[in-house]
Amino acid sequence: MSDATAKPGAPLDEVMLAMDVVDTLRHRQDLVTRELDGAAREKQLIERLRSVYHDQGIEVPDHILKEGVAALAESRFTYEPPAPGLGTTLARLYVGRKSWGRPALIALGAVLLLSVGYFGIWQPYQAGQAEQARLELVEGLPAQMDGLYQTIFEETKVQSAVVQAEAIVQRGKAFASEGNREGAEEAVASLTALRDQLRQAYSLRVVNREGVDSGFWTFPEINTDATNYYLVVEAIEANGDVLSLPILNEENGETEVVSMWGVRVPESIYTAVAADKRDDGIIQGNEVGRKQDGFLDVEYLMPVMGGAVTRW
Repeated sequence: MSDATAKPGAPLDEVMLAMDVVDTLRHRQDLVTRELDGAAREKQLIERLRSVYHDQGIEVPDHILKEGVAALAESRFTYEPPAPGLGTTLARLYVGRKSWGRPALIALGAVLLLSVGYFGIWQPYQAGQAEQARLELVEGLPAQMDGLYQTIFEETKVQSAVVQAEAIVQRGKAFASEGNREGAEEAVASLTALRDQLRQAYSLRVVNREGVDSGFWTFPEINTDATNYYLVVEAIEANGDVLSLPILNEENGETEVVSMWGVRVPESIYTAVAADKRDDGIIQGNEVGRKQDGFLDVEYLMPVMGGAVTRW
C-alpha cells in the first residue's frame, strides 16, 4: 500500500475506516455536492457524517472523519482507469490472455505452418520445376534433336532425309533459344516422325477382299470433263500387319492417317487391274510399290499419277 492511501505506521483498522468514510461520501452524492461546495463547511460535513455513523451504531473519531473528507477531496481510494495507450492495451491483453490466448496460438500455429509450407516447400518446388523446365528447353530438347539427327544420318540411304533433318534441327534449336517450347517440341516430333518413316518397310498392295472396292473413278470438281482413276491400296508389313499412314488428300489438301486410300493411276492401269480381277476374282499383279528401310518414299512398280484421296 502506498503513502497516498495511509500514513506509514497507521493502524489497518483506521485505514479501513477512512476508506469506508470515503465510500459513504461517494454514495451520498447529494451530501457531498451540498457540503463540499464550500471548504468552510467541512466542520458541518463532519457533524453530519458523525450522525450518519451514529445512526448505524458506529462511533468514528473526528480525525478519521477528517481523513476521509481529505481523501475524497484528493481522490484517494478512488480508482481512475489508466489513460489509453500501448502499455494499457498490452496490459489488458495480458490480463485477458485466457480468453484469447488459445485461439491466438492456434491461429499463429496455422500461420507458421502455412508460411513454412509456402516458403519452405511450395516456392522451392516451383523454383525447381521452373529450373527443370528451363534446362529441358535449353539443353534437353536440343540434345534430343542432336540424337535424332545422328540416328537419321546413320540409318538413311537417301541424302534428302539428312537435308530435311538438318533444317528441322536448325529450326528447333532456334525455337529453344527463343524460349519457344512448343516450337522446339514440334521439331523433336518432326525428327521422330522422319526417323520412323525411314525405318518403315512395307508393300503397297491393291485391296482385294470381299466388300471392299479395289478401285473407283471420279469426276474432279475443277474439271468435270475429265475422269480420275484410283486403285484402293493398303500398306502391309512383312509380318502381315496393315499400317496406318498419313496421306495427303489431293481433293481437299488435308492430311489424314488412314489404313486404306486411293492412288491415282492412268486409265490403262485401272483397266488392266479391273480385267485381272474379273478373270478369276483374284488380282495377280496386286503390288503397286514397295517402301524399303532407309528410304523415305515408295518405289512404285507401276505407273502412278502422283495423287491420292482418303475418302470416296
